[in-house]
Amino acid sequence: MAFDTLNLLTSFPGWATEFDLLYRQEQSRSAGGKTYVKDLGSPLWSGSWVSKTLSPNVLDAWRARLKALENGLQTFRGWPTSRLYPIAYPNASWPTTGGFAGSGTVGTVNANRKAIAAAGFPSGYTFSVGDYVQVGAADLHQILEDATTGQFEVRPHLWPGVAAGAVLKVNQPYCLMTIVPGTINTAADPNTGRGKISFQAIETRD
Repeated sequence: MAFDTLNLLTSFPGWATEFDLLYRQEQSRSAGGKTYVKDLGSPLWSGSWVSKTLSPNVLDAWRARLKALENGLQTFRGWPTSRLYPIAYPNASWPTTGGFAGSGTVGTVNANRKAIAAAGFPSGYTFSVGDYVQVGAADLHQILEDATTGQFEVRPHLWPGVAAGAVLKVNQPYCLMTIVPGTINTAADPNTGRGKISFQAIETRD
């Protein structure tokens, strides 16, 4: 079976050492020391990944796989590897009432566009601070407060067009990302041929 570049991280032998929002802002400071911040666009997810030390054969295989991303021309599904599943439900150990398999819908959207309620989740389902959720096709958000009922805040704010009824996924949520050109490092030890893979990526949107 051909290697699935879109699901690059599924078999990546390493960890996300950083995964956070990259703010697109303009800043200025007054003579009195106050800092003014202006958003130039919604923030995008940015991440860094590092593998464990790999044998020469495995290292070469991953060099080849990363070439398929063409230094930023192609996308892959990006996520923080520590949060494939919600904190309260490690390894997808959530209640399966009604055939629940890790996704429901957005129930309501607050007028401030930064809080939502969930629908179609088992009774008592727990959303935890630090969990990630995917809204729609590939909008990734992090939860800012514990909740079992009602609305809870997320960041970044919901993207334009998102409304009640959109898919809300907690099972391996992701966004689409592209490699930051020039950040792939595959250097090997000259004595053993063993080495690590590291790279950085930023969310990409149409």
